[in-house]
Amino acid sequence: MKIGLPAIAFTEHFDLDTAWATTTEDLMPHQRFLLGADGIMHLPRWDVEGYLADLEEHRQLFPDLVILSGAEFGQPHLHEAEAARLIDLSTLDRVNGSLHTLPNGATRSEPNTLFHLWPADRVMDVYLDEIPRMVANSSAFHIFTHIDYAVRAWPVADVGPFDPRRFEEGFREAMRALADSGRALELNTRRLWPWIPQWWVQEGGQLISFGSDAHVPAEVRSGFAEAVMMAAHFGFRPGRRPQDLWSRSV
Repeated sequence: MKIGLPAIAFTEHFDLDTAWATTTEDLMPHQRFLLGADGIMHLPRWDVEGYLADLEEHRQLFPDLVILSGAEFGQPHLHEAEAARLIDLSTLDRVNGSLHTLPNGATRSEPNTLFHLWPADRVMDVYLDEIPRMVANSSAFHIFTHIDYAVRAWPVADVGPFDPRRFEEGFREAMRALADSGRALELNTRRLWPWIPQWWVQEGGQLISFGSDAHVPAEVRSGFAEAVMMAAHFGFRPGRRPQDLWSRSV
């Protein structure tokens, strides 16, 4: 409440890939202990019971703050059946869908690793082509997060600055698939690109969420003021409750 947020969702990472190939250099320092000698990330299983207990404890500590449960489900189109054995996702307040990895031979890798192996345009094209498949093959998530995820690792030093117009049709096709499914698109505040909400509206998008993609407390509200102004500019308005998704007036 002190930082101006009446509601917050803790969307715990929920990635079930068992063959995630990467290198030490492509990981953040806090992730590197997960990398095995075989070059594969060995991801821990989500402690669902502990997570839910922590949420309930903090709801008691902060009764004036709306605290939502949630998950950031990576590659849900590949792991929906496995996820169902661990948790009933329908019991969570928010389920975000994320595309973190792409096929890389017999394994999968994040875009930052693939940029070392493939031409930059190929990484972007494969990433954007996978989004409609993810939408078509998973009903588990409500919101698609950081549609610019691959752009974060764009190799500026090798190919120059990122120009979204070169990949406009791919982004638009991905957005059309999301909009047609009735799902929301996240405005991720790590980078606020105005072309994202602009193309989203033009492709029929009606709902957005806000996400700081924070992994440390100091980043929780980062960029929200700017994101709210951008959303309002493109016709999105808040719902009746602070936790509601923003929607366009029609």
